[in-house]
Amino acid sequence: METTLITGASSGIGVELAKLFAADGESLVLVARRQDGLESLAERLRSDHRVTVTVIPTDLAVPNAAVGLCDSLTEQNISIDNLVNNAGFGALGKVADLSAERQVDMIQVNVTALTQLTRLLLPSMIQRGRGGILNVGSIAAYQAGPNMSVYYATKAYVLSFTEGLREEVLDSGISVTCLAPGPTETGFGSDSGMGKLEMYTSGIMPAKEVALAGYRGFRRNADVVIPGWRNRLMVLSTEFAPRFLTRKIVKKLQRLK
Repeated sequence: METTLITGASSGIGVELAKLFAADGESLVLVARRQDGLESLAERLRSDHRVTVTVIPTDLAVPNAAVGLCDSLTEQNISIDNLVNNAGFGALGKVADLSAERQVDMIQVNVTALTQLTRLLLPSMIQRGRGGILNVGSIAAYQAGPNMSVYYATKAYVLSFTEGLREEVLDSGISVTCLAPGPTETGFGSDSGMGKLEMYTSGIMPAKEVALAGYRGFRRNADVVIPGWRNRLMVLSTEFAPRFLTRKIVKKLQRLK
């Protein structure tokens, strides 16, 4: 019996991943800011799959929140086998216009908390010789993103970090996978402001479909999973186009009104 910790578990891809891990009989630790959403999901999972579900409300935008989260795990004698770093958010706007606080919080959640949680939980996985890490990135990782520069940069970090870490633990029995979706039916569109852009709405995928692709990729120890042929085609095109061109295209697609 394994235990999986999922951040950003109260909505979207996080909810769907929780359902998949629970259906596989795993115990879960659900982490997000909103306790009510976590409790509601936990009750459904306990009822539907008869698994143990622990709820730990945590705001990962708070510095060292990952340390407090791991302290809670220790206090409850919970050992984590699989870590799903799903929490993250974005914001449409120019660096000079968006608040510094929001952009720093974005780095804290998307990069710092992800890295800190991985570092805190990985050694015990290596010691046991089993476990896995699924980091949720984005196809935004493959090019610069004018008018959303910080978000794109954080996802580039997630991709690079995942690939590097994968090589480091290659012979330790630990699987490391990056799920890199494109536009997905979650709250991200409205929260970030991207939901009003045609580039976002034209190729949007259901969260359930994205989560299933990521889950299957994680179970087979894939390095990177890009759900949907449109998204794979977009990533492929960036390999042949010069970077100055891709950033100009993204800037046009993400034109601010």
